[in-house]
Amino acid sequence: MDFKKQKPIYQQIADTLCERIVGDEWKAEERIPSVRDIAVQLGVNPNTVMRSFDFLQQAEIIYNKRGVGYFVATDAKERIMALQRKEFMEEELPAFKQRLNVLGLTFDDLKQYE
Repeated sequence: MDFKKQKPIYQQIADTLCERIVGDEWKAEERIPSVRDIAVQLGVNPNTVMRSFDFLQQAEIIYNKRGVGYFVATDAKERIMALQRKEFMEEELPAFKQRLNVLGLTFDDLKQYE
């Protein structure tokens, strides 16, 4: 996995795991691979993956069954979409609007690309 400097690695891993859930690779109530397995797959420290799991657990996207492993929450897709919308509105859209202003473009100018 190629990591970008703009975002913490644990967050990039969490994003990748969310993509797997949204893409139906992992379905609701299904057990997901262990922290160690994902660390090996991605070539990162298990502590970094654990931080991603902690983040996703706090967002109620995954949950832990003690002694069994981590599972996808029933409403994980909806929670992921809400989280991604919030991130887009708070981080990406302001930067995009600023870029439009710098280039002297309006949203109407973008309509030709629909």
